[in-house]
Amino acid sequence: MELATRKFLLNEIKKDILENEKEIINALGKDLGKGEFEAVVAEVQYVLSEIDNILKKLHKWVKPKKVSTPLVHWPAKSFIHYEPFGNILVVAPWNYPFQLAVSPSVGAIAAGNTVVIKPSELASETEKVILNIFSKEKYSKYIEVVTGGVPETTELLNRRFDYIFYTGSTQVGKVIMSAAAKNLTPVTLELGGKSPAVVYSDSDLRVSARRIAWGKCMNAGQTCIAPDYVLVEKKVKKDFLKLIVEEIKKFYGENQIQSNDYGRIINRSHFERLSALLPNKVYFGGNKDEKSLKISPTIVEAQLNDDLMESEIFGPILPVLEFEKTSEVISIVKGKEKPLALYVFSKDEDNQNEILENLSYGGGVINDTLIHIANGNLPFGGVGSSGVGSYHGKHSFETFSHKKSIIRRSFRFDLALRYPPYLGKLRVIRWLLKYIG
Repeated sequence: MELATRKFLLNEIKKDILENEKEIINALGKDLGKGEFEAVVAEVQYVLSEIDNILKKLHKWVKPKKVSTPLVHWPAKSFIHYEPFGNILVVAPWNYPFQLAVSPSVGAIAAGNTVVIKPSELASETEKVILNIFSKEKYSKYIEVVTGGVPETTELLNRRFDYIFYTGSTQVGKVIMSAAAKNLTPVTLELGGKSPAVVYSDSDLRVSARRIAWGKCMNAGQTCIAPDYVLVEKKVKKDFLKLIVEEIKKFYGENQIQSNDYGRIINRSHFERLSALLPNKVYFGGNKDEKSLKISPTIVEAQLNDDLMESEIFGPILPVLEFEKTSEVISIVKGKEKPLALYVFSKDEDNQNEILENLSYGGGVINDTLIHIANGNLPFGGVGSSGVGSYHGKHSFETFSHKKSIIRRSFRFDLALRYPPYLGKLRVIRWLLKYIG
């Protein structure tokens, strides 16, 4: 796909998003109870910013990248050519149903690919809007939207694509990877896991509590990089618990379920799953409304062997555990699968670095939550069971591009040493490779 075509498509997508912004916001409200602010910032504007960033820099990214050439190959020049893979399948989740369907698709288009988008059927209203936007004739050769549920997704996976991009659960990620393996199709898997927040006593406790509460409560906790549990230094645990409750009340009032800024659980199945996780005794919250499918922000004083600590919660329930030494934190986190995100709150760089250097995780923030996902200059992705590959900004362009290696040589000089017969040449070749290779 020519650069001009890519730019045309990206500009048209941007224009159509702006023209359909109200419909997108309304759909997100119906599907997940998202208020206008959260729908715009976390979904609509997020994608628009991604498009703007790509349009600004794409002309530089597409150029062959010159790299150094060993002297032994002289005269020659070496380049990396960015070549589109071909036809990309993007399978999107329900929790950020617009952003996570369109954002990777934008990256795939920027790299010159065609795209098949499979939105989540659980976010049915958003699915309709996505279908409406991309059903226009101008997109027909480049973007296709396939709606439906598990049967349709299964049928897509039985077809041959040049790349598969999936966002969702680790369990389904394994299914995607297994299907891709049949044709050796490359994949990016954006999954999840139990992402911890670690709070030291030297941190600004109120600000830490506020930022953790914000990160946990956004989208009613249905965010893959939301803090899944908190490890707080024992001597400030009581103070932290008090402060996080105060901050939640500042956000959503005394009755959080009634707040227009607080979302709902995607469907009854997930509502019942989360309800079953609620312990009999909670520190704060635990209120439910079956009609609206809302569960209030809930704080639980937890232990390592609690059910809440078994797997990713993916909802507004936050277990809080205590620690005394960093070694305990490292042991607890290492005892689980590698998380998608990790957040450490401390003014002490030694504390920050000890966590950073001793734990493996997809990405994270020091003294805040979530915001690393909004920096298009950073690759976003998991490690181990929390994901394979990364994207965003230039990293999306590179993810959806095959890096073709090229050396362009001249006919002017042809080293006879490399051709048979080789008798007596090995010593000279070794010297050449050592000193001028």
